[in-house]
Amino acid sequence: YVAYRVLASRPLSPSQTITYSYHGLDLKLVYCRPFKKARLIFGQSKDGALVPNGKYWRLGANEATEITFSMDINVVGKPLKAGSYRLYAVPKELSWEISFNNELGKWGYDEPDYSKDVLKINVPVERSPSETEQFTISFNNDSTGVNMNLDWDKTHLRVPIGVQ
Repeated sequence: YVAYRVLASRPLSPSQTITYSYHGLDLKLVYCRPFKKARLIFGQSKDGALVPNGKYWRLGANEATEITFSMDINVVGKPLKAGSYRLYAVPKELSWEISFNNELGKWGYDEPDYSKDVLKINVPVERSPSETEQFTISFNNDSTGVNMNLDWDKTHLRVPIGVQ
């Protein structure tokens, strides 16, 4: 009975909060992490993809994914003011459109108010040789700044973030 209660109360897509610091920049990301569970993740709607090409995706599950920056930054070379943003994507086969939106505190299933998008970027899709079972967003730094990495299934994206 106790084991059942523990399993029954465990979320299917657990929430995670990530904090990261780099040269005076503090960032915080809150998102929920779904599992692949032998499903087709990215691809065409007609093939039953969980995240179909060309459609809104909240970059996780449950609540909308939110990111906060403590200072002005640039993302793929485009300026973005310090603050908190809803983060979402429109995946495509070769690249994804990733948007930073001012509409916060919303359930992620519903599409955002697109008029509140403050920045849209396109990033190329990279194929990973290994499979990532649980959707993961991570950060690392290199000589040019911070990279926000998105990994799920055999898909990898790297979003360069620079400190202004």
